[in-house]
Amino acid sequence: MTFVIEARGLIKDFGGARAVDGVDMAVPAGSIYGVLGPNGAGKTTTLRMLLGIIDPDAGERRLLGSTDPRAQSHRVGYLPEERGLYPAMKAREAIAFMGALRGMKLRLARDRAVEMLEAAGLGYAVDRKIRQLSKGMAQLVQLLGSIVHSPELIVLDEPFSGLDPVNQERLEGLVRAERDRGATILFSTHVMAHAERLCDRVAVIAGGRRRFEGTVDQARAVLPMQAYYEPRAGDDTVAALLPPDAVPHGAGYRFIVPEGGIEALLAQLIAEGHGISGLLLDRPRLHDAFVAIVRRTGGGDTGDVVQEEAPAAEEEGAAA
Repeated sequence: MTFVIEARGLIKDFGGARAVDGVDMAVPAGSIYGVLGPNGAGKTTTLRMLLGIIDPDAGERRLLGSTDPRAQSHRVGYLPEERGLYPAMKAREAIAFMGALRGMKLRLARDRAVEMLEAAGLGYAVDRKIRQLSKGMAQLVQLLGSIVHSPELIVLDEPFSGLDPVNQERLEGLVRAERDRGATILFSTHVMAHAERLCDRVAVIAGGRRRFEGTVDQARAVLPMQAYYEPRAGDDTVAALLPPDAVPHGAGYRFIVPEGGIEALLAQLIAEGHGISGLLLDRPRLHDAFVAIVRRTGGGDTGDVVQEEAPAAEEEGAAA
């Protein structure tokens, strides 16, 4: 497996306080990789060390095969947590300007900006000034500016923060399109739903340490699958056939799916004449798995981590 980013034992202190404490990370090429954790967990500091914006106090990092991340900046697109565009610039010019900073010819960057705005459903905003755009639209413009030069690696720090559902969906579409183009995407978030829908792999960071690394399914697997079973017909003998943890719930029972699956249990229930009136298998959500991982590993408070972010209000001119 080829890794676009590799880090081992990254440590960073600020004023005597340890923000990042020995983080390891390996991001496979062509993947969407999520760094999950509450605000203050060390996510942004970790991303900045990986990109060479700040240097670690200890540890090693390699970005696109180089131990000097800053030397690879032309191959990287970066959307920082702190948004910032010139309010008087038109959307097209803002994107083109960011492309020129990455070595693109200005005319090519302008043409590409128009194409990208139209593809993102923002063609009507090509000649609008940033101050005339809503906050969500301006945020998408800044994202387009960070990828206009077709980078190999795209790093997004809390990209969904403050976006309304429509722009969140647009952003998810852009992330998938860039992955399909061949880029590797690394993004941080405290909203589990985005990671659940997008990510191939995730790292959980809490209290400055990496608490988990693996696929979304592997993260979910830290919690057992729950089942709800409702017999078609039966009596008190039904309970005797169910797992010991089964508890009555409505007209049926809830219990943890036995190791090895539920098929043998269902076959026995049918053979005994109880049948199946209702059956629901409830897989743990990534949010529930995240909370369990942090608590089991002593990561402290899960803070502002949520399953779904509340819709943000969108107002014209909010970006100014």
